[in-house]
Amino acid sequence: MNEAADQATVAVSAPTGMRAADSDGFIFVRSGDHATQQLDWEKGPELVRKALSEALGARNVAFLLGAGCSSMVVGGSERGISTMAPLAKEFCGAAVDNGRNVDGPTWAFDGSDLSCLAGHGLTLSGDYTRNLERLMETLYALRFVLARSDDAGDADEVARIDGMIAKVHEFLWERCTAGAFANGDGNVLGLYEAFYRRLVLRDRSLPRPWVFTTNYDLFSERAMDRLGLPYANGFSGVVERRFNPAVFRYALAEQLDISNRKWSAVDGFVYLCKLHGSISWTEDDHGLFPIRETWPQTAPTKVMIFPTPAKQNSSLGSPYSDLFREFQSRVVREQSVLITMGYAFGDEHLNNIIYQALTIPTFRLIVFADPNSGGDIAKLRSLNDPRIWIIGGSGPPGGAPAHYFSTVVEHLLPRRPSDRIDDAVKLVLQTMAAGAPARAGASGDD
Repeated sequence: MNEAADQATVAVSAPTGMRAADSDGFIFVRSGDHATQQLDWEKGPELVRKALSEALGARNVAFLLGAGCSSMVVGGSERGISTMAPLAKEFCGAAVDNGRNVDGPTWAFDGSDLSCLAGHGLTLSGDYTRNLERLMETLYALRFVLARSDDAGDADEVARIDGMIAKVHEFLWERCTAGAFANGDGNVLGLYEAFYRRLVLRDRSLPRPWVFTTNYDLFSERAMDRLGLPYANGFSGVVERRFNPAVFRYALAEQLDISNRKWSAVDGFVYLCKLHGSISWTEDDHGLFPIRETWPQTAPTKVMIFPTPAKQNSSLGSPYSDLFREFQSRVVREQSVLITMGYAFGDEHLNNIIYQALTIPTFRLIVFADPNSGGDIAKLRSLNDPRIWIIGGSGPPGGAPAHYFSTVVEHLLPRRPSDRIDDAVKLVLQTMAAGAPARAGASGDD
């Protein structure tokens, strides 16, 4: 999950499996030397792949994956993890009817919770119904103030707020660990695997790509593990893996000649930076490295760390200050390209860094989003900056919109020359497997 998606930008981070309206094609916005193009689905994808292939040849390449990448609705059923707006709506909706949720989920706010909020002039409405992180920020801020109050009864209020925070944790934990994807459905994980296959095309002489994500889920880690791709996520160690930002300075190389000690960068190495934390993170009191990566995840207690300004503990400085510093460091470098997918431009901290990067003449921003969206997408388009590309709109016949993660991965990202051969071999194997029982039966009859 990630930032709020207001009404103007909901389409950007909507579930990837939704169907697009019928249309002849999609839109490729390139200002300056290139006019905005309405592309058809016969020749358009090849043009986009060619343009992206050129962009990915830049010295520094980074991706920013938002909530839309982990959401997929197929036949009205969520196969991945809902984006922040649907999650917030579900959570706040469970506390309606004056909090009388006798038979409701354990994470639902009850009447006493709502009364506590009302006592401070708060209700589960407005921005909270679109973004749970805003609710968490408010709860942490309220707890911070009340914990330092000398008024009688405020200690009980702090305990009540701690309980509400725990309920939000439990809800998000449940949505990030339970669902179709956790019960054998591989649709979303398959998309992530396809994405990382496309990502390893870069020349080994260029710096390795970075993937930044605002999502808490483990789709990226599981996809790279299944593909056998090595990656650095900021944690070091084996038995006790702890966050150490120095890991982001490390590279992976293979020894080519033992006698002459010749080394070469390993193909496919990726840097993964989870800007909003992860369901696999926990914290303890271990000195300089208090953030641990735990496996397996069995309970929601202190596993997701929220980047809230009022949270007064070890995570205030680390890991978030380190993670955001890495993001800023990567995108403001010379000859950098940032590609956003499933990101609604609803996180001001990230947006400010991206806008700062636009002051670098050699920086390029490629946004997969509905070009007709409002909000920050509209602002970016109004700049008429040739360094800003916006790609999106209606998808192929019967498919998801052009800016959805599934369409981007399947149709628009550059492909390896061997991909078509791999697909052909896979099709042959599937055909042979499907026909095996029939052939076996025919042989028996003979």
